[in-house]
Order: sequence, then structure tokens, then C-alpha cells
Amino acid sequence: MVLLGAPRWVRSRLTDRFWRVQEVLKYARHFRGRKNRCYRLAVQSVRRAFVKSTKARREKKKLLRALWITRIEAASLEHGLKYSAFISNLLKSQVELNRKMIADLAIYEPKTFKSLAALAQRRRQEGFLAALGDGKEPEGIFSRIVHHY
Repeated sequence: MVLLGAPRWVRSRLTDRFWRVQEVLKYARHFRGRKNRCYRLAVQSVRRAFVKSTKARREKKKLLRALWITRIEAASLEHGLKYSAFISNLLKSQVELNRKMIADLAIYEPKTFKSLAALAQRRRQEGFLAALGDGKEPEGIFSRIVHHY
């Protein structure tokens, strides 16, 4: 076993600070100017960047939801329905697809989206019981009907 003297023990303790500084500077490498070299400026910039990235993740969710709504609105207008009428009639018909899935159906599965639009159209025109008709769904639509007694 090697015993370190007091000066070497202090030197080995100082490396902890070195690695803490390097950890911060690692996140600041791509910054411009002194912010990627000076520890004090790097700490401020990295903290600000982390705060902005957290807020950006929340903002991204809002932007994606707005994008899905825009896509659904455009596709539903092709079938003669406004977005609000389309979504509300789907919910009344117990179709529980989220907006992301409906937007993907509108882009990649237009026939399936057309059948959803037909279901919403029938629900809008005839009401829920009339939309079910004699218990048969419109052609191309598969659903489970839940009866609440």
C-alpha cells in the first residue's frame, strides 16, 4: 500500500474540481466566444441552455398538436366536415383515437380516414341510434359498441 503525503493528497483532491469544470465545459463546447472556455461564463450559458431546452420540449408538444389539428382539419374539409364537427361526432360515436393517430390515418391511410369521416357524417346527420342503423356499421368500419345501462 502506498501512502500519499499531505501535498500529494491535496493534489489528488483538486482533480475533483478539474473534472467538475470539465463536465460543465463539455456542455459548452459548441458555444461561441468565451462562453466555451471561461468557466464562469460557461456555467451561466449552460444553465440558460438547459432551461430553454426544458421549455422547448413543452413547446414542441404544443406545436405538434397544432400540426395534427391542421392536418385533420384539411383532410376533414375534403370530406365536407369542419374539424370541430368531425372530432365531436367521432367522440359521440365512441371512436377513441387521439389526434396523432387520426392525422397519420389522414396521410397514410386515406380510405380508413374516409370511413371515419363517413361515420362522423352519419352521426351528425342522423344521431347516434340512427348512425348504428340496424346494428350494422357502415361498410369498411369495425368498432365495438359499448352499451351503458
